[in-house]
Amino acid sequence: MTHPDPTASSPDRSLGRRGFLSLATAGVAGSALSVTVGSMTPAAATGAAADTDDAGAAGTTARKRELRAMWISSVVNIDWPSRTGLSADELKGEYVHWLDVAVGMHLNAVFVQVRPTADAFWPSPYEPWSQYLTGTQGGDPGFDPLAFVVAETHARNLELHAWYNPYRVSMQTDPAKLVPTHPARQHPDWVWPYGGKLYFDPGLPEVREHIYAAILHSVEHYDVDGVHFDDYFYPYPVAGQTLPDAGTYAEHGAGFATIEDWRRHNVDEFVRTISERIKQLKPWVKFGISPFGIWRNASTDPRGSDTSGSQSYDLQFADTRKWVLEGWLDYINPQIYWQFGLAVADYRKLVPWWADVAATSGTHLYVGEALYKVTSGVFTDPAELSNHLTFCAEVTAQGTPVHGNVYFSAVHVPQDPQSSMSRVRADHYAHPALVPTMPHLPGTRVQPPVLTHARPGDDGVELRWVDAAPHRRRATSFAVYRAPAGGRVDVDDATQLLGTVRSDGGVLHGFTDTTATPGERHAYAVTALDRLWNESRPSRNQRA
Repeated sequence: MTHPDPTASSPDRSLGRRGFLSLATAGVAGSALSVTVGSMTPAAATGAAADTDDAGAAGTTARKRELRAMWISSVVNIDWPSRTGLSADELKGEYVHWLDVAVGMHLNAVFVQVRPTADAFWPSPYEPWSQYLTGTQGGDPGFDPLAFVVAETHARNLELHAWYNPYRVSMQTDPAKLVPTHPARQHPDWVWPYGGKLYFDPGLPEVREHIYAAILHSVEHYDVDGVHFDDYFYPYPVAGQTLPDAGTYAEHGAGFATIEDWRRHNVDEFVRTISERIKQLKPWVKFGISPFGIWRNASTDPRGSDTSGSQSYDLQFADTRKWVLEGWLDYINPQIYWQFGLAVADYRKLVPWWADVAATSGTHLYVGEALYKVTSGVFTDPAELSNHLTFCAEVTAQGTPVHGNVYFSAVHVPQDPQSSMSRVRADHYAHPALVPTMPHLPGTRVQPPVLTHARPGDDGVELRWVDAAPHRRRATSFAVYRAPAGGRVDVDDATQLLGTVRSDGGVLHGFTDTTATPGERHAYAVTALDRLWNESRPSRNQRA
């Protein structure tokens, strides 16, 4: 799937809860282990930013906690898989490549599309294998892609948000081209064609129940960190075509004055119910949606934004503002795919509007960024994206947090158009960051690890520590900090975070610092993190 390019009043579809985040994290400064590094060569930073004459001119930020993610699209083979017909090993290798890209950019999450068109990237009892794996719907890829995605993503301690398209059945309109066992073939009354695609009818309760079951099967059986939807609910309008749901409205729309109100109710009911059922199944799994960037314009509704573009409330029947205010979402990830100063949709006006809405309920705000518009040339300023992050930090400083940014899409990140992502990394992502905590989700009281030694080795300073907590309180991962030469570790200092390490569930753990400066004395500390990134106090002071 490609995200749309919504810069005008008529969108072009071709290509396209609770409590504020505290930036201060648990822990006190100074609990550290010191070591003098012998002669060794520091490793170069992975994915280091390219030198530019005006790098950093946009203003820099260093945040210890912010979500940094990219979308990995599978529909029509946009990102992964890059094409159909790949072998199992090739499919695995391509996915690992995208994880390497994420790690090199100091990202801490990926949003991976696993149900692009009422199909599946796992062996689902409800829907067939996705055609974007093998080229044939129902074709077994020879392994379980979602299981592989979960394992490899977590091995790098990245957060995994499984991305689902709720209503889209097919990128073409002929049900006969679907496998015979497809639910759209078994229940032809569930679907209708529109705009060259086939969709489930959102007004049918039995359709919603099927979609819930299909999505929740993966939540139940796989260790995903989040459930993610994009902006496609009712389809975007197509000139000269009418949504073919008048019959469904006649049957199910009693009590609603207009078909538009009924359609919004259908989507509201879907969002509310899936949110509740995710939490009933696994209370720690996050639920978020990435809607079109404009809810409504202020000229239409005084509660709306100072914009004049397409309105998701009216065109997709998606009352995105309501979802946030009702607390149905853990995060909102609006696609603010526009530049500073664009008359119909100014980034500088939309981000504060969404931040105000999100802050009302304590919902996290992650801003969707149009990296593809740098590639296409729509964004002419190479610093546009870096400037966006600087502005988001300014909005956060005003008390309405922007908790992170997500880039569409993965394929453009290593392309680094106009060195835009190199600039983002240099100005804002020079150091790793932890995923922001969500206090309303059930955390685990992890214990501080015991840092036992830090010793120079062939590849760098080798750290070893012990997680001696009872099994139910053991860490999911660990954060490693290093103070400047001669300094003292301050775990609240974003620039001292070296990285994170996933736990294997055992007692003994380690990390090698390959970037320590030879001949200088360094101080280290380690903290424990639960699966929701709640952090323990740092390890006790040791010397070596």
